[in-house]
Amino acid sequence: MTEPSDFDDLPASELKHLVLQLLAENAEQKRQIAALREEIARLKGLKGPPDIKPPSRPSGMERGTSPQGRRDQGRGKFTPRIDIEERTIAADAPAGSRFKGYESFLVQDLVLRARAIHYRRERWVTPEGWTILAPLPAGVVGHFGAELRRFALMLHHQGQVTVERLTAQLRAFGVAISKRQVMRLLIEGQDGFLAENRDVLRAGLATAAWVTVDDTGARHAGLNGFCTHIGNDDFAWFGTRESKSRLNFLDLLRAGYTDYVVNDMALDYMRGRALAGPVIRALADATEKAFTDRGAWQAHLDRLGISALKIHPDPVRIATEGALWGSVRAHGFLHDTVIVSDDAGQFVVGRHALCWVHAERLVHRLDTFTDWHRAAQAHIRNLIWWYYSDLKAYCADPSPRRRSELRARFDRIFRRRTGFATLDRLLARLHANKAELLAVLDRPEIPLHTNGSERDIRLHVTRRKISGGTQVTLGRDCRDAFLGLMRTAAKLGCSFWDYLGDRLHVPDQAAVPYLPDLLRARAPQA
Repeated sequence: MTEPSDFDDLPASELKHLVLQLLAENAEQKRQIAALREEIARLKGLKGPPDIKPPSRPSGMERGTSPQGRRDQGRGKFTPRIDIEERTIAADAPAGSRFKGYESFLVQDLVLRARAIHYRRERWVTPEGWTILAPLPAGVVGHFGAELRRFALMLHHQGQVTVERLTAQLRAFGVAISKRQVMRLLIEGQDGFLAENRDVLRAGLATAAWVTVDDTGARHAGLNGFCTHIGNDDFAWFGTRESKSRLNFLDLLRAGYTDYVVNDMALDYMRGRALAGPVIRALADATEKAFTDRGAWQAHLDRLGISALKIHPDPVRIATEGALWGSVRAHGFLHDTVIVSDDAGQFVVGRHALCWVHAERLVHRLDTFTDWHRAAQAHIRNLIWWYYSDLKAYCADPSPRRRSELRARFDRIFRRRTGFATLDRLLARLHANKAELLAVLDRPEIPLHTNGSERDIRLHVTRRKISGGTQVTLGRDCRDAFLGLMRTAAKLGCSFWDYLGDRLHVPDQAAVPYLPDLLRARAPQA
């Protein structure tokens, strides 16, 4: 670059060109300096900067194959659900003014104040010597009323407010309360909520045409565990346990029952998991078929000599899984229900379908090293997106002809050989899952993805990030139950605030039906 003799004489266009040229040269010099530093570090045997890949994001296949109109829906006008109080404001008008009516202006406000009520309960002694004490109003538990309990449960579970901050807020309002008392309000005396949450799962598993499942990490009693979500468009249920094995998943599917049953469904499960024939015959020929709990079932396995067997697959594990599945079916759950999962092995039970978004994400996340690899990957992804869009169109308007066309087209896509070895192996793996990926062709009402479970379980993830884990079993169960009830109420069109008010006997609160009854009423009639 030649230097001009006088910068003052240069026009603005040449000055701009000169600045851009200097910036380009400066960037090139920085790049060369960085490259030289890396070369020096390599020659000295030092480690270079870490090669950190950017975080992998969802491929956007579901969103990208949806009509544009669905993604930009307005919120619309919101109408308050509360009674509107009428107040007239007088204007300071001068003499001789003419009255022209009123101009309406709606204002929403909130009244938050603490109050203490001193109840004087009458005491009577009957002629027989019995003492009669006037009962406290419904909803009063301990020394706290129903409105305070509802407020605490609402903020903690739906507002994701920690116990410490909730205690500080209540004290700021003038309530004399300790952190320990707040904890008692949140977890003690919640048997009704726990039972309703269990019945929600039972109603859902008994009536749903499909459910989606997912799990995420959870902390309890200082140990790592897993929270499993089961739900669909009408309900959500969460359960936290130490393991996420298939044994654990089948135990959750029993929805609170503790029995083990050896019936035809259990024996079919054992055959499908390659349990040894003599073991199956021993279980089938035994006179006892139902066992009340884990101890009774283990004693039965010991009597049959199954516990002492050292073969593969583990006969105790397979037999126990089969007996759990027998219990699930004996209680009327998952009769014709399809379980849609992300291909995690523990969820492969009963009628099973796979999530297309997770399947395509494997192609999306595949490491590529050359332009040829990237071109092959992009081509396969385009074919999958196009196919996925046509699957969605089929679900909206299924027909036998389109079903057969889609089956044949699936083979053409996933039996394709690109020459990119890693991609070809992945395509072969996806083709092996053909029956589960194409379950939607026989059951077009089921979803093509598990986005619903991922949205629901995000509630638990947020709660984990804010509050960490739980310490006692009751606290863990209450956390899971209230998250599930809150999400189920929202899906059924109920306000969680009104739901809590009805269950806690808040005065003048409108009735909210039992959520499992609402769930059964929504079930498709046979």
